[in-house]
Amino acid sequence: MGDVVNLNQFRKKQERKSAKEKASQNRRAYGRTKAERKDAEKQHRKDTNELDGRKLTNQRKTDDSSKAES
Repeated sequence: MGDVVNLNQFRKKQERKSAKEKASQNRRAYGRTKAERKDAEKQHRKDTNELDGRKLTNQRKTDDSSKAES
């Protein structure tokens, strides 16, 4: 006769194993190293600053001559 197995422990062990495998697959598919994330953030800040420097401001020029005519 076989050993007595606690089915709850067996189920939990299987779920942990499955979760570890899925996490490993996700790390391969989506994961980036800390250096890669840092470089991407640095590039994003650089791009943002560059674009902000090129923004056109929406300033209204007050024309004193037009006010005087009214």
